[in-house]
Amino acid sequence: MKILVIRFSSIGDIVLTSPVVRCLKKQMPSAEIHFLVKENFKPVVENNPYLSKIYSIKEQVKEVLPLLQAESYDYVIDLHHNLRSAQVKQALSCKNYSFNKLNIQKWLLVYFKINKLPKQHIVDRYFETVQTLGVQNDKEGLDFFISETNYINTQEVFGFQQYHALVTGGSYFTKKIPLQKLEEICILSDKPLILLGGKEDEPVGLLLEEKYPQKVFSACGKYTLQQSASIIQQAEKVITGDTGLMHIASAFKKDIFSLWGNTVPEFGMYPYLPGEKSRLLEVKNLSCRPCSKLGYHQCPKKHFKCMNELEVKKIFNS
Repeated sequence: MKILVIRFSSIGDIVLTSPVVRCLKKQMPSAEIHFLVKENFKPVVENNPYLSKIYSIKEQVKEVLPLLQAESYDYVIDLHHNLRSAQVKQALSCKNYSFNKLNIQKWLLVYFKINKLPKQHIVDRYFETVQTLGVQNDKEGLDFFISETNYINTQEVFGFQQYHALVTGGSYFTKKIPLQKLEEICILSDKPLILLGGKEDEPVGLLLEEKYPQKVFSACGKYTLQQSASIIQQAEKVITGDTGLMHIASAFKKDIFSLWGNTVPEFGMYPYLPGEKSRLLEVKNLSCRPCSKLGYHQCPKKHFKCMNELEVKKIFNS
């Protein structure tokens, strides 16, 4: 038996599919589990031992359709449910099951602040897609696998092993922790901080590193996703916005302090089965929040109260 799981993007969303992949393989051990993903997100799944093959596309599914058709799949598990995945399902002509994205309910919450979403994590909703196959959630949380070559020896590189990881990056501005709040965290932290983010976060990382040279060490833009995950894996605590690294931290059962901006946990994508001391920090009862199910490159209202009014001292008080 061959099963193709589809999730094209992004980092966090793909990590959140990992329990489905694991349970498919463990509960259907004779099946080959394949995965279809966008090329730039392939590192999220490339070391997953439950996957027999990984197919990737740059932009269009026609890049791999002949290869997929040659596999003669028995089932397609569509956990993305968009136009591209519809093209794959049509071309493969086999039994398929698609994830319900609840876009109408999300639209109601964003534009009318009417919450009709189920009080259910997205991982549990993903499992509804495979329930017909008799696959159930084992409740063992998320997976993220790092190759030995991507292990970062923090003692050798940074000179210490006890630290907190602070994620400065994010897919959208309105999900990122503002500079002022990052500075507050740097001042309040009782442990050294390793900053994580992409190339675009390097200026902020360097600024904080220069301002707090004895406490802050920037890894922004210096490491791959797998290497950043290695730093997350060894951290004592992880402080982050609503990011892909937040979900990777959940996979390692870390105590996560997540700061929420324009998005809300009610979307069902809060940390899944993280460390027991994890906390959510958000400004509730803002009339403009959530303003998007994804995010914006600037605050639509210009005030960015959802982040600017967060009391980060609560992270350390807890």
